[in-house]
Amino acid sequence: MDKGMNTESLQHELEQRILPYWSTKTLDETHGGFIGRIDGENRVIPNAHKSAILNARILWTYSAAYRVLNRPDLKELAERAKAYLVERFWDNQHGGLFWMLDYRGDVFSSKKHAYAQAFGIYGFSEHARATGDEDSLSKAIELFHLLETHSYSDKTRGYYEAFDRQWQPLDDVRLGSSDAYEKRSTNTHLHILEAYTNLYRVWPDELLRVRLTHLLDLFLGPIYDAENHHFIAFFGEDWSPKSSIYSYGHDIETSWLIQDAAEVLADPERIVRTREVVMNVASFVLREGLDTQYGGLFNFGKDGQVYDSDKHWWAQAEAMIGFLNMYQISGDESYLTAANDIWTFTQEHIIDHEFGEWFFRVTRNGQPYAHEDKIGPWKCPYHTVRACLEVIQRSQLVGEQLTK
Repeated sequence: MDKGMNTESLQHELEQRILPYWSTKTLDETHGGFIGRIDGENRVIPNAHKSAILNARILWTYSAAYRVLNRPDLKELAERAKAYLVERFWDNQHGGLFWMLDYRGDVFSSKKHAYAQAFGIYGFSEHARATGDEDSLSKAIELFHLLETHSYSDKTRGYYEAFDRQWQPLDDVRLGSSDAYEKRSTNTHLHILEAYTNLYRVWPDELLRVRLTHLLDLFLGPIYDAENHHFIAFFGEDWSPKSSIYSYGHDIETSWLIQDAAEVLADPERIVRTREVVMNVASFVLREGLDTQYGGLFNFGKDGQVYDSDKHWWAQAEAMIGFLNMYQISGDESYLTAANDIWTFTQEHIIDHEFGEWFFRVTRNGQPYAHEDKIGPWKCPYHTVRACLEVIQRSQLVGEQLTK
């Protein structure tokens, strides 16, 4: 078999389909920035709210794409995303990003969630990395200090998750109604780790290094279920486990993101420990989460069995990166095969070849839930664009290693 993946098809999906979809269909020429929602029938919802998460992820997307592809049009869209975040989402009085605006760009929800601030850090730091923009770096650093001032707990080394506009803690910390009503979520901490990793690339500050190390240790410690080799989703404030259902997509996404963090920190001991966890988790996801009959990655598991057999768009994207990462670590071709198989399933069932973009989710055998958003508060381009960029670059590296 050929070593690597079909990078030509990924390059085509990235440059001819995903990026053009977002650059031609999502610009809000009436109220500025980007529209808040396109439904499953590809109709723009003109009065849809605009979320900080969507807009911060758009900033990351076009910044990262510009950094790799070096196209001026991508830089222009990154600048548009940055300008809208700063002009509309940024709270000039109390700092941080508002949770939600209305379609006109006025504040609809002034809540400050650590998750949204993390994506602000991720987006601004990537823009600084791609362009050298000092103001973007300053914004990312300011968000970092806001989280450290208001969210970080010295006692538990975790982060409180939700606040009002004045940064007073809220009782309901959930990101959505499907989340458990618990004080700590792995999802929020994962994306703070992801954001701090990216910020450390461009700003190797000592406090940031310490906090990123603490976050990594959480994923190597209480968040990791060493008996069953997955990451626990919800916890009490003291890191006591509060959930038994696990997400295959989050498990494989977390596996490569914590390795990335360890390598950015350049801590030899933690690199070794992290790789051990990564290998255990990836083997678990390969064995249980991969659908060997129809293809693709299942959604949820529980007690060693598949609990939800739907396939979500973002999980397929992260699985391609995670399995290719595991192949790079281990040389085990079963992971390369899995990454290729997931890309095949994605091309056949997840990508909407008629209208563009990817379906939000499909059934086990690949039938789309056609009514669900193409674009929305949670339906963003960062998973898909990141998968294309990561797999293309990692496949090139694999090829270079094999020719030496």
